[in-house]
Amino acid sequence: MAAAAAISLPHSLTPPLQATRRRPAPPACTHSERGVSFDPGSAFYRSDSAAGRDLAVLAANLHHRHGRPDSSAPFLCLDAMCGCGVRALRYLAQAGADFVWANDASEALRPVIVANLSRFERGSQPAEAGHRRWVVSHNDATRLLAERYLRREYFDVIDVDSFGGDAAYVRAALLALKIGGLLYLTSTDWRSERGYGSRSSLSSYGAYIRPMPYPNEVGLRMVIGGAAREAALLGFHIRPLFSYFAYHGPIYRVMVQLCNGKDDGISSNYGFISHCKSCGQSQTFGFDELGKISCGCTDRTDADSIAVVGPLWTGPLHDASFLNEMLSLANEWGWTYTSENGVTLEKLLSTMIAESDPLLPPGYIRLDEISRRAKVNSPPVGTLINSLRKEGFSACRSHIGTNVIKTNCPIASCINVAREIRNLR
Repeated sequence: MAAAAAISLPHSLTPPLQATRRRPAPPACTHSERGVSFDPGSAFYRSDSAAGRDLAVLAANLHHRHGRPDSSAPFLCLDAMCGCGVRALRYLAQAGADFVWANDASEALRPVIVANLSRFERGSQPAEAGHRRWVVSHNDATRLLAERYLRREYFDVIDVDSFGGDAAYVRAALLALKIGGLLYLTSTDWRSERGYGSRSSLSSYGAYIRPMPYPNEVGLRMVIGGAAREAALLGFHIRPLFSYFAYHGPIYRVMVQLCNGKDDGISSNYGFISHCKSCGQSQTFGFDELGKISCGCTDRTDADSIAVVGPLWTGPLHDASFLNEMLSLANEWGWTYTSENGVTLEKLLSTMIAESDPLLPPGYIRLDEISRRAKVNSPPVGTLINSLRKEGFSACRSHIGTNVIKTNCPIASCINVAREIRNLR
């Protein structure tokens, strides 16, 4: 199991492909992210995804600094689907990685990946492999991860930037991860997340998803829930550090930490979410409440108005203390107030920190839903949030939507507050 002590991976590496003696041509450096230049070549590359890579680098650097049981061991990262290698390059340049394994199934991308990583000396050949900084391979990601586990070669950070919603790699990634290590998961299967591909979500993540008013948050919770289930099966549990939704794609990215031993998280934070179309109220239910799922307004409507999704993660989407450390590090590096492709980290991380409030239930409420039911014009988001807080409720914006709020206030009370704001009550 991954609980075994990790060996010093660079000393045991056998190069997946024999390196040539000729140094690769220097990269054309047609792109840059946070001062790191690279050439995407013919690989699929989204500049819009830079914010997701920023978050990964910040988290990995913090883990390198003080998140590992043995800080003297080499800091090892694996990019299982590396594309042009920009993530692997940034782990080397910014996260403090001592060694990065960059893998992509397409061998045609090898010249691009090697050229980008060549700004860092690759290191000596097998006789002195302990000095190696990076290796490039071209294997199926699940097979590569399984081979690393079988060789007892474990990593501090594993990044799997997959396309689609196939989560077959999750178990292999958890097995190849050090205890306490970070796993960065991805899904781009928006149809499943939004309830239009329930068979796919069921086979990939073990969750049956139906259309909900907050589909993109459901998508994040589905990904976390799948990882929590796989970790529990292996005798571990996970801690979600942050969850990030990006509209381009769209892309669902989740950073989880692997923790030793089982805890009650799989039972207390893994369950079902219901939404009543009649009154607009959402609720969470555990496995012990199956058969009792209902809504307080069911005396006025029928059971068909209640949509249920799950099982999935129903706990917090982020860890507030870790996000505060990420924000502090971003400020230290001068990243906080600079915008990368329209995303300002200070605004993003601050919103995610507010979302971490444990009093906030899953889901969010659209302002147009409140205004429609209240029969008033939509109040300003900030005004509504402040009014709800004055009433004693928790409320904040959501990084997932621009015209929505997260709150533990029942929607009926939200309607009354909206009417008060418009002086109609």
